[in-house]
Amino acid sequence: MPPIPEIRPGQSLELLQELHILTRDGKLNQDSRRKLKQVNHLFHFIEPLLAELLASGGKLTLADHGAGKSYLGFLVYDLFFKARDDGHIYGVETRPELVDSSRSLANRLGFTRMSFLNLCVENAIDSPALPAQIDLVTALHACDTATDDAIRFAFHKQAKYIVLVPCCQAEVATHLRRTKNESFARTPLSEIWRHPLHTREFGSQLTNVLRCLQLEARGYQLQVTELVGWEHSLKNELIVARYTGQARGNAVARLEQILHELNLDALRDRFIY
Repeated sequence: MPPIPEIRPGQSLELLQELHILTRDGKLNQDSRRKLKQVNHLFHFIEPLLAELLASGGKLTLADHGAGKSYLGFLVYDLFFKARDDGHIYGVETRPELVDSSRSLANRLGFTRMSFLNLCVENAIDSPALPAQIDLVTALHACDTATDDAIRFAFHKQAKYIVLVPCCQAEVATHLRRTKNESFARTPLSEIWRHPLHTREFGSQLTNVLRCLQLEARGYQLQVTELVGWEHSLKNELIVARYTGQARGNAVARLEQILHELNLDALRDRFIY
């Protein structure tokens, strides 16, 4: 069988089969090819961050928030952690059946430095099952406010790096829709979200702008880019945050001004705390 370009040398075929990325006869269908390409491309951004942490002499800790079936955690472990003697990956997920299946898979594969925790963000922040400090926090397609939960978790855990691929962002759009009539009388900018389609798209874009300001206010330097081409996924924005300790001086003021101008003051506590 000819090699599959998306599969890296040394990558566990058994893992890819268990994750239903490869079929049992070692083939890759179109859906699986797209999923593997996304996760591998995300690993392309994560790998140098892990290498920097390794070079600094610290113990590698990664928490994947809203882990789902833990595709990302398993592939990062397989491609980076497996060949090393230290480091630990924590998958944080609220659905117990997914936590159980991930634990079972990790045991079968001998991925001993992976833990899967059935926790919501409030409990994960203070749980003794997680260390007080986490080096790298990821959230891949964590829906709606789950990405914000991951950011809050990362702040509490003093994460050096945060890697986010946001998804299904409805909260801001819901507030824009709820206050639409009031906003029409208040600002001509309300034309930006007058139509339902624009409300959804603008709400999604605005949510990530607010998250970026929130991260900059906490001393993170950002890289905002595409994860993969738009032909592969519409949920495509990638935010990589690196802690420098140098907060952007006007970030909070800008955040407050945007919320007020767009009649979103009710969301202040979501983004400023």
